[in-house]
Amino acid sequence: MKPLFYALFLVGLTASGWAQTHKDYPATVYPDRVILGWQDNPATSQSVNWRTDSTVVNATGVIAEADPSPDVVSKATLVPATTQRIVLDGKTILYHSVHFKNLKPDSKYSYRVGDGTHWTEWFQFKTAKDHSAPFSFLYFGDAQNDIRSLWSRAIRGAYSTLPTVSLMIHAGDLITTSNADWQWAEWFEAGGWINGMVPTLATPGNHEYFKDEQGKSRVSRHWRPSFILPENGPKGFEETAYFFDYQGTRFISLNSQLALLDSSAMTTQANWLMQTLNNNPNRWTVVTHHHPIYSTAKGRDNNEWRERMEPIYKKFGVDLVLQGHDHTYGRGLNMPLGKSRKHPDGPIYVVSVSGPKMYDLGLQNWMDRAGSNTQLYQTITINGDKLTYQSYTVTGEKYDSFELLKNGKGQNTLVDQAPLLSPERLDLPAEYQKRYKPDQMDEYNKRFQEYKARQQKKKE
Repeated sequence: MKPLFYALFLVGLTASGWAQTHKDYPATVYPDRVILGWQDNPATSQSVNWRTDSTVVNATGVIAEADPSPDVVSKATLVPATTQRIVLDGKTILYHSVHFKNLKPDSKYSYRVGDGTHWTEWFQFKTAKDHSAPFSFLYFGDAQNDIRSLWSRAIRGAYSTLPTVSLMIHAGDLITTSNADWQWAEWFEAGGWINGMVPTLATPGNHEYFKDEQGKSRVSRHWRPSFILPENGPKGFEETAYFFDYQGTRFISLNSQLALLDSSAMTTQANWLMQTLNNNPNRWTVVTHHHPIYSTAKGRDNNEWRERMEPIYKKFGVDLVLQGHDHTYGRGLNMPLGKSRKHPDGPIYVVSVSGPKMYDLGLQNWMDRAGSNTQLYQTITINGDKLTYQSYTVTGEKYDSFELLKNGKGQNTLVDQAPLLSPERLDLPAEYQKRYKPDQMDEYNKRFQEYKARQQKKKE
C-alpha cells in the first residue's frame, strides 16, 4: 500500500473500527424517499409520499391495475398530487403526496410518481380485503445509528424473510438527531424500494424530538413531511398518535415522548385511547409506542407511563404492545412469578432493537425471553383466532417465537415456543465489558444467575 494512500486509509479508522462519515443527499427533479402510507380505508385507497427539489411544478401519480404485460403504462390513470414546501437547513424542498382512491379490495396495482418527465420506476402494492382475513406485518425496534451501514440489513432481512407482508411498524428512534437530513436520507436509502411496496406505520421516539427557538419540544421537521399517516388521533397529535384498522386488527400508535414531557399530553392520549378501544369492532388489538411499559435496559423505568396506560390495556383486552427505546430485547407479561403464564391477564409486551446501538440488559422479572447485543426484526401473522409472533436475528436465525390463541370470549392462551430455540444471547456488549469495573461485572453476573434461576423455575 502506497504511503499517502495508507495515511488516508488510516484517517478513516477509529479505535473501535471504521469511522462513520456521511454524505449529502440533495433533492433533485427525480422523486426520492418514496414511501407508502394510509389516511383512508386500506381496502379502497393507498397514499404515496415523496420528495423533490424546488423546481418541480407538476407533481403527479399514475396508477393502473397490475398487468404482467407492459401495457400497464398505457392503461394508467393520472392523479394530481398535493405539494408542501419546506425549508430545511436553508434549502427549499418539496414534499408531495398522492391519494389513490376508489380502488378495488384485494387487488394488485402498479403505480409511479413524478412530474410528467422525471418518473420513479413502477412500484406495486396490493389493497386490503374488505373483511377480516389473514395477513402479516413487520415490527422494528430502534434503528437510530449507523443506519445505512448496519440497520439496512434489518429491514432487508425482514422483507426477504416474509415478502408478503402487508405493512411495517417502526417503534420510534428511526434516527438519532431529529433534524439531521443525512440521517433521514440513510433511513430511506436503507429501506429503498421496500418503502414503496409495503406501507409504513411509524411512531415517534425521543430522538425524533427537538427544542425549537422558544424552548418548546417539537417533533422533527422531517416527520410530517416525510410520512403519510392517519390523522384521526387527538388534536395536536396528528400523525404521531392515531389508529388504523386492517383486516380485523386495530393498530394504535401512541406518542409516549410527548406524554413523558407533558402530563396533559399523557391525559389527552389516555382519554383518547379509552374511546378508541371502547369503540373497537376488531378481533385483535396491537399498540405501539416508543417507551416501554416494562423496560429491558438496566436502570430504566417509565413508571408514570406504565401506571397510566397498563390498566387501560388490561381493561380493554389489548393483545400485543410493541416498543423500543431500550436497545436490548425482552418479551414477557406482567404476571406474578409462580403463577401460570399460559393464560395472560394482559398484553404480551415486547421491546426490541433493530439497529447496532446496544445497552446493558436489565434481566427483569417480567421477561420470558431476553436478548443482548443482537440486532433483530420481527414478523407477526394474524390468522383468525391465532397470532403468530417470530423474532429473527439480522443474520436470519429465529430468536423468539410464540402464539396467542383467542377463544370465543376473547381470552388468550399463550403457547411459548422459545424453549425449543437456541439459548438466549445474554453476553454484555463489548463496550460494556471493556469499561465495566470488577464490581460492575460482578453485579451483572449476579443478575444473570438470578435471571437463569427464575427461568428455570418457570419451567418447573
